[in-house]
Amino acid sequence: MLLGLAVVLGLLLGCLWLIKKLSAPHGAAAGLKVLGAVPVGPRERVVLVEVGGQVLVLGVTPTNVRTLHTLPEEALQNTSPDAPATSGPFGDFQGWLKRSMERRNDAK
Repeated sequence: MLLGLAVVLGLLLGCLWLIKKLSAPHGAAAGLKVLGAVPVGPRERVVLVEVGGQVLVLGVTPTNVRTLHTLPEEALQNTSPDAPATSGPFGDFQGWLKRSMERRNDAK
């Protein structure tokens, strides 16, 4: 009975290792890192993605993905002392997006 239990546990651990190995991103997806996302509609959202030293602000809808803005990686790491407290592990993305939209509207 102990031998059967050991075989089942070994198979379970082997299957878990195999699932982890197969589910890891390969190729171009290995360099992608999603930093955050904010919904802006029922099926639309703005997503922050880090790729090769740059941060892309993407607009994602059910039918397409568009690049809204491109930032250097350091742009998100530089925060002023009077900036609001961060709300998550990647900072206050929602506040940053709101400030960016206000600056864009002021420029028009």
